[in-house]
Amino acid sequence: MLAEHGRVITPVHPGYNGTDRPEGLVTMRGLADLYLGLLEELDLRDVTVVGNSMGGWIGAEMAAQGTERISGLVLVNSVGLEVEGESVADIFPLSPAELAKLSFHDPAKFTLDPASLPEPQRVAMAANRAALVVYGAAGMTDPTLRDRLSSITVPTAVLWGESDEVVTPAYGRAFAEAIPGASFRLLPSTGHVPQVETPELLLSAVVEFAGQTA
Repeated sequence: MLAEHGRVITPVHPGYNGTDRPEGLVTMRGLADLYLGLLEELDLRDVTVVGNSMGGWIGAEMAAQGTERISGLVLVNSVGLEVEGESVADIFPLSPAELAKLSFHDPAKFTLDPASLPEPQRVAMAANRAALVVYGAAGMTDPTLRDRLSSITVPTAVLWGESDEVVTPAYGRAFAEAIPGASFRLLPSTGHVPQVETPELLLSAVVEFAGQTA
């Protein structure tokens, strides 16, 4: 849907979908460095970086390094920031049904039974989870991130599902307040993954923002 409005590049994190992960690549900052290198290799400019959850953390780390190749940043239900009184839910011990309850405004529509999936999809999901455990081994927040967020100078939009219980809207507002000039918008009837639950709503917000900053 987004590709109808411009060129879209969606990299796969190393280790996801059964891809190789270099042994030393174990942090969100490492992934940010990797993707900044990708912008250099492809000689991309005027890039709007969009990231959801851990992808938002990675995007924020990219923008904090001050590259001129990035013209805008969209953070969607991001993790990474330590916020007093607003913790990031520990998703690793949760069953699919428990995770769906935290992640969706209407979990009944999106609760997934892995046993019902084809084997290749189950294998990919297991690889994704294993990679996430590595990247999030130190926790899904970083006490040093707030200082780096204060150095972000590109226009930033923080979008948040109003029903998110993985990271609450109060957490999202604190994230926006930590970035100079960032805007904050709640997405109604939406949980932690708007690209799955309310894609048209997310698309509209991203396209509007990119049109203002590109």
